[in-house]
Amino acid sequence: MSGMTCGGCAKKVTGHVSEIAGVTDVQADVAAGTITVLSENPLDTAEVRAVVQRAGYQLVD
Repeated sequence: MSGMTCGGCAKKVTGHVSEIAGVTDVQADVAAGTITVLSENPLDTAEVRAVVQRAGYQLVD
């Protein structure tokens, strides 16, 4: 993930991603620049990417 540089960023991203239907947990690791998402069903990567972008960050493949 690009742009997540502090705990505030992590909180913003996790808050947005946790609003996706079926998401049960989101963990952000600022140092690694990653998020881990658990959900009840498979997630659409494009939807997650769009939500992260709306929060002001970028997923990096």
